[in-house]
Amino acid sequence: MAPDEAVIGCTGELVIGTRGSAGPGEVLVRIRGGSETFLAWSDEPLPHGAAVLVIESRGSRQVDVIKWADPLDALTGEDAGSAG
Repeated sequence: MAPDEAVIGCTGELVIGTRGSAGPGEVLVRIRGGSETFLAWSDEPLPHGAAVLVIESRGSRQVDVIKWADPLDALTGEDAGSAG
């Protein structure tokens, strides 16, 4: 399956934590006017509920993610753990 370019740059929340090189988790992403889930891969383990940014699509509903903190939250003093 071809990579899904629309998901790159989207933020989401892990519904199942990632295990780094040991295996994927699952991320819920707001995209295309709704929410979709994808298998989520990361370099280091990330816990359930972590806010993440999709940096690459692997195709077949699989993405690479990194931990994400919205930089605007720092300006307003809000919790940096919320997904945007």
